Amino acid sequence: MITTVLVANRGEIACRIFRTCRELGISTVAVYSDADAGALHVREADTAVRLPGAAPADTYLRGDLVVAAALAAGADAVHPGYGFLSENAGFARAVQDAGLVWVGPPVKAIELMASKTRAKELMAAADVPLLAPVDPGSATAADLPLLLKAAAGGGGRGMRIVRELASLPAELTAASAEAAGAFGDGEVFAEPYVERGRHVEVQIMADGQGTVWALGTRDCSLQRRHQKVIEEAPAPGLDDGLRRRLHDAAVAAAQAVGYRGAGTVEFLVSAGGRPYFLEMNTRLQVEHPVTEAVFGLDLVALQLRVAEGGPLPAAAPPAPAGHAVEARLYAEDPARDWQPQTGALLTLEVPAEPGIRLDTGYTGGDTVGVHYDPMLAKVIAHAPTRTEAVRLLARALERARIHGPVTNRELLVRSLRHPDFVAGRLDTGFFDRHLTALTAAGAPGEDAARRLAATAAALATAAGAAGGGAGPARLGAWRNLASRPQTRCYRAEPDGTEYEIAYRTGREGTPAPGTGERVLAARPGAVTLETGGLTRHFTVTTHADRVHVDTTAGSYTFTALPRFSDPAERTEPGSLLAPMPGTVVRLAEGLVPGAAVEAGQPLIWLEAMKMEHRVLAPASGTLTALHAAPGLQVEVGALLAVVQDAPAEAPAHQEETTR
Repeated sequence: MITTVLVANRGEIACRIFRTCRELGISTVAVYSDADAGALHVREADTAVRLPGAAPADTYLRGDLVVAAALAAGADAVHPGYGFLSENAGFARAVQDAGLVWVGPPVKAIELMASKTRAKELMAAADVPLLAPVDPGSATAADLPLLLKAAAGGGGRGMRIVRELASLPAELTAASAEAAGAFGDGEVFAEPYVERGRHVEVQIMADGQGTVWALGTRDCSLQRRHQKVIEEAPAPGLDDGLRRRLHDAAVAAAQAVGYRGAGTVEFLVSAGGRPYFLEMNTRLQVEHPVTEAVFGLDLVALQLRVAEGGPLPAAAPPAPAGHAVEARLYAEDPARDWQPQTGALLTLEVPAEPGIRLDTGYTGGDTVGVHYDPMLAKVIAHAPTRTEAVRLLARALERARIHGPVTNRELLVRSLRHPDFVAGRLDTGFFDRHLTALTAAGAPGEDAARRLAATAAALATAAGAAGGGAGPARLGAWRNLASRPQTRCYRAEPDGTEYEIAYRTGREGTPAPGTGERVLAARPGAVTLETGGLTRHFTVTTHADRVHVDTTAGSYTFTALPRFSDPAERTEPGSLLAPMPGTVVRLAEGLVPGAAVEAGQPLIWLEAMKMEHRVLAPASGTLTALHAAPGLQVEVGALLAVVQDAPAEAPAHQEETTR
C-alpha cells in the first residue's frame, strides 16, 4: 500500500497529482528548484525538498537528487508526471533499485519505446501502420518535406520541418542541440512530413493482470511549434472503422511491450483518413483531463492502483459520455512569434461554472520565470455535445480575469470560434494558415470596445482620485464648483494603440465622459456605463501603471501614459535586442565584429522556457558590435549586437580604440 508519493515534477502536473493523492489519503512530497521555492506545487505539498540550482539539468533532470529526496522525505513511491524524467528508463530503474514504488510502466516498456526509431521497428513487427523513416544523410529533394524529431523525447523539442534541402544540415544541428538540452540525448531522426495531417491519439490504461483499456480518441491537431494548444475527446469526424483501427493498433502496441499503467499511442491521420503510428508516450499526457471527463475516470488514481498491483475495475472501460475540450493557457505572445512572457501573474481567475475544470500550477501573486515551460494552466470544458463544450470553453476563457504577462487567451477564444474549428476541419497546419487573422487587431467593433474600456479605466481612476466614488455624503463638496475638462491617456497592450479619454466631474461628483456615455456608477474598482441603450459593467484593476479592464465580453490591458520609453527607442539603428529574458546558447558560425551578415540570417540563439528562439539580422550589413556569448543570461531589451550598413574595416578601428 502506497502511503507517501513524491512527485518528480513541478507546476500544474504536480498540483494535479497532489489533488488525487489527498482524495486517496496519500501524503505528498514536492521537489523544487531555487527558482520554484515559492511555487504553488511547493505550497500544496505536505513536505518539500530543495534541489539546489535553477536550470532543469541541475534540478528536475537530476534523477539521483530526486531519489535521494524521496528517501529523505520518507516517501514510498515516486510519480514522474510528464516531461523531465517521466520517460527515462534509467530513472525508473533507480527508483525501484532504491526500494521505492515506480508509478509508471515497466522499465522494459520504457526502454523499448524510449527511442522513437526503435519503437517504429517494434510497431512494424506488430503490424501497426507507420511512416517509413528517411536517412537524412541520403535525403533528396524528392523526400521533402521532412520532419526532424528527437529520438528520446517529445513535446515539440528538437522538432523541425525541412522544406529545402539546403537547410537540412543546419536544421539537423539545431534539432540535435535542442534535443540534447531537453532530454540529454541529441539523436534525431527524419520521416516524411504529412501535409494537413491530423494528430489523433488513443489513451491506454493497462494493469498487471493482462487487461488493456483503449479509452477512446483525442484530437490534438491545433499545435504551435509542434506543441499542442487545444485538445478534445473524442476526436471529431472519424468513422467507426477508423476508430476501431486506431483502438486495435493502440492495444497491439501496448501488448507488444507488456505495458502497464497509463500511456498514449499517437497517430498521424492523413487527409485521406489513413493512420500512421507516431510514437507511444509511456507516461500521463498533458491532455489527459479530456479523457477523464468523457469516461468519468481519475487516471492518476488508476495509475496508483495499478502501481500497487491492483487490477483495473473491470474488463472493459466505462461507456463514454459527452464531449470535452481543453485549452492550454500560455504566457506567450502569439502575434510576436509566440514569444514567451515573464513577470508577475497578478490575477488568475476562471469562472467556476458547471462543466468547467481548471488545472493550474499558478495563482494570483505568483511569478512566471524564464526557466520552464510557459504554460500557466489548462481550462477544460465538458458538455453533452461538442458544440456545447466548445461554446462553454470559449465563454469561460473570455470571462476569465488574467492580469500580468501577455497570454494566448484571445487566440484561444478566437480559435474555438473559428469556422474551421467549429466545423471540425482540423489539421496540424491550422495556425500556419490562420494565425495572422487570429491575432489581427481591428476586428469589427474592437476599437470602439477598447475605447469604452479605456473610458471605464479613466472614470475609475477619477473616482479613486476624488475619494472613492460619488455618493450622497459627497454632494455638498461639488455642488457649486464648475468642473474643468480633464484627460487621461492609455496605451492598449500589446498592440500599442493609444486612447485619449476626456471627462468632466459633474455637480454630484460623478465623472462624465465627453463622448456621451451615461455613467450609472463609478467606483475605483467598478464602472457601469450606458451607451447606445445598453448597460455594460466593467471591473477595473490597477497595478502600478498597468490598468486591467474586465468585462463579460472580453478583457483589456492598458498602460497609463506617460510611460517609459521602449528600449528600442533608446538604441542606435540596427541594434539587436533580446526579445525575452533567457540564456544565449550559441552564435552563428564565424560571428565576430566585422563579419558581413544578410538580412534575416539567424545570428544568436536564445533559450527561454525550454524552447530555443532565433535572433535574426534586421538588415544586410556589417556586425559592428557583439555583446552576446554562449552561457550569458540576458534580460528583455538587453543589447545583444549591432548590425550596420558600414564598411567591414570600421569595426577593426573601433576595436583598436576601445582596447
